[in-house]
Amino acid sequence: MWGIGADFQRAVMKKLGWQSQVLASFTGFACTAFWASFTPALAQVPVASRIAADAAPGWTAAQVGKLRHWVEAAPDDALPRPRSTELDAAIVGGDAASLDRAATDLALRLASMHLLGHATTAERAGWRIEDPDRAINLRTRLDAALASDDLDGYFAGLRPRHPDYAMLRRAYASETDAARRATLGRNMERWRWMPHAPDDGYILVNAAAFEAALWRNGQETRRWRVIVGKPSTPTPVFSATVSAVTLNPWWNVPASIVRESVGALVRRNPALARKRGYVWSGNSIRQRPGPGNSLGEMKLEMPNPYTVYMHDTPSKNLFARDVRAFSHGCIRVDDALGFAATLLEGVRTRAQIDAIVATRRTTAVPLPARLPVYITYFTAGTRADGTLAFYPDIYARDNRIGFELPAAAACTAN
Repeated sequence: MWGIGADFQRAVMKKLGWQSQVLASFTGFACTAFWASFTPALAQVPVASRIAADAAPGWTAAQVGKLRHWVEAAPDDALPRPRSTELDAAIVGGDAASLDRAATDLALRLASMHLLGHATTAERAGWRIEDPDRAINLRTRLDAALASDDLDGYFAGLRPRHPDYAMLRRAYASETDAARRATLGRNMERWRWMPHAPDDGYILVNAAAFEAALWRNGQETRRWRVIVGKPSTPTPVFSATVSAVTLNPWWNVPASIVRESVGALVRRNPALARKRGYVWSGNSIRQRPGPGNSLGEMKLEMPNPYTVYMHDTPSKNLFARDVRAFSHGCIRVDDALGFAATLLEGVRTRAQIDAIVATRRTTAVPLPARLPVYITYFTAGTRADGTLAFYPDIYARDNRIGFELPAAAACTAN
């Protein structure tokens, strides 16, 4: 019964005047059947009767029962059940105001887990995608749900809306392998760290899947293979905004790469460095546009504090590999000019893009509208054909999220 102790059960039964033999036979009933019979009786008890009209948010006995149902169902979403000690005590104590406060507090804690996740700050370390959902007023929504008697809609509506979450949730329910189930649960948690309702259009990069996808009007339009950072130089998780496509870009060589390789080339063989397009400018090194430019023929303008960009590459043979972790952190895109043409639809045709590239002149072409880009890390997700996929944990990030498989719901046994 609701995952609470026998003492509490006996206390409630005593208030209801139920006989001890009824309590003894309770274990033979399914939880849902018990609650159906329990609700009318509970409504006769002052503590659980309809709250006075002037009390907000105004919990009824049936709504308390619905809340308990959602608490018990939390493991279905790979969430722990929030403690209901205060609500249990309020029911036993018989104080309507205490019941109202305890039920509201429990509902808001559960709602926050569904919307924002339950991981600790340490478990979220490295996930730097801003989550605007923290500004959502869960109490206002709860009051409206209670007024319309729609707690089911309230809690269900807080689950991540991305179709990958629904896929993971279905797989989690049926998965029997503990390790795979933990992976599914961890990635369900990661979706709760994403914006609940992303913009109509956005780019979603999954570094673990070595893929980038363009989403428009809630639908995935196409995927591209990508190359991401090596384990020693991993691609960070962050969000940015794409404002333009730069064709024939210059490459400003990062200081780390200057120290690692390019600086030595410029010093020891300046003629070869010039042939490869490297130009020394003050205390920095740049590379001219051209076939050998490390950014290839295209780069997205997406300012971010990590100096990580999506761009083309001259090393196109690497896209044939299954595991594509070769960069210093940036995201190299397969069919980069086709990707650019897709983003610039209505602004430039593919023929116009090719003509600009042929000039070798650096040209920035603004997008028709700014586009959010999310650089993510999901080790389980959905393939282009809609089937479930598990991806290699190339950066060993899964174990950062402590995960214990929630116990089966207490009300499943008949």
